[in-house]
Amino acid sequence: MTKPRILDLFCCAGGAGTGYARAGFDVYGVDIAPQPNYPFPFYQGDAIGLLAMLVAGGAVRFGDELLSLADFAAAHASPPCQRFTAYRRRGAGVGSGYLNLIPEAREGLIASGLPYVIENVPGAPLEDPVMYCGSSFHLDVRRHRNFESNVTLVAPPCDHSWQTPRFPPATNRANLRSTVEVGVWRIPLDTQRKAMGIDWMELRELSEAIPPAYTEHIGRQLIQQLATVPA
Repeated sequence: MTKPRILDLFCCAGGAGTGYARAGFDVYGVDIAPQPNYPFPFYQGDAIGLLAMLVAGGAVRFGDELLSLADFAAAHASPPCQRFTAYRRRGAGVGSGYLNLIPEAREGLIASGLPYVIENVPGAPLEDPVMYCGSSFHLDVRRHRNFESNVTLVAPPCDHSWQTPRFPPATNRANLRSTVEVGVWRIPLDTQRKAMGIDWMELRELSEAIPPAYTEHIGRQLIQQLATVPA
């Protein structure tokens, strides 16, 4: 049985893509930077430019496959989030050096006509997003992330109650943390990987990732909705 394909824009090392693969999609990633650890067919290039090319009727080669827009059933985009992180919202170089690519990504995704998902951090200008939390999947992170979509998504509620203080604090904190801090050298990489449900990324990649559990949950909803669309 042929699986539906999903276009994974701004894919980084494949946290989102892995979730979609577990949900039943064939995943194809696009990122402007090399992603040697990305576990699916990959195209290095500008994500928004590639999407515009597909919308205009072009095709892109992922390895041995030449794919057009008609070959994809859905699309996901994770535009850079650095402009909207809590650290920058608190005044540490707010917006400095980082573009807001969300409007351009949204415009291209709408033009594609595909069911789409846009992921970013809380505080980013997403439209009517739902929020996912690691606690909902019994992961030792919260890693709140918002998801906008042109199809209905339902996220499980946060369940912070089971996340009790038991992890070493950051150097400037006295109390134990209730979750694993991701992206820091002082915590063993394997501990961080386990907390995120990811076993193939290096530290820098992990710091930019989302838990695959989020998009596996979203992907199952997308597949259910795709099944209701007449062929």
